[in-house]
Amino acid sequence: MAIQSRESELHRGLSDAVFDMEEDRAERLAREVVAEGHDAYAAIDSGLARGMERAGQLFEDGEYFVPELILCSDAMYRGLDVLKPHLKTDGQAAKHKAVIGVIEGDTHDIGKNLVRIMTEAGGFELVDLGRDVAPAAFVERALAEGAELILISTLMTTTMAGMAKVVELLRERGVRDRFKVMVGGGPVSQAFAAKIGADGYARNAAEAVRLAKSLVGIAAGPN
Repeated sequence: MAIQSRESELHRGLSDAVFDMEEDRAERLAREVVAEGHDAYAAIDSGLARGMERAGQLFEDGEYFVPELILCSDAMYRGLDVLKPHLKTDGQAAKHKAVIGVIEGDTHDIGKNLVRIMTEAGGFELVDLGRDVAPAAFVERALAEGAELILISTLMTTTMAGMAKVVELLRERGVRDRFKVMVGGGPVSQAFAAKIGADGYARNAAEAVRLAKSLVGIAAGPN
């Protein structure tokens, strides 16, 4: 119980460090996670990512602005740099491949980067297209890479139509059934995913890993 309490304490501290824009504290606590043998994945999910979710909520509420979000993300990345080498990866022999990117018109990639890191830890091979990615580029790269999944994110309501365009292009090309399409980001919802014909919606990075595994038929594991 004491170990669990200590781990929870570290998670809360990491979340607060990101939320409060404290880079040095985020790095120090991440090093404590590693030194004490706690799970790095859980520290990212319940600590760093949770802090960014809290900051994102204040951004949506108009209490945080872009400069604050950048400082929060700087703290998150400081912690990530420490924890990433200690992620336990799912070692299935044949990795399922996915392409991931932020839809055209949006340059906010914090959430996308978290999903990429944690999905890679979940045993997937990720091809990162970056940010401000045209719908056609998702389709072309997924075809070229022989991917099974297409992961699309956005933080802006004005670019959500681009997600629908990806699904539309897949249908036009006659290849819709070759890919599972996942969408996510602040303004996105399960209802929107269903409306555009996507295969699923994930609220956060941990959910994205579970959904990706489900869509390609991987049994649920510790992640």
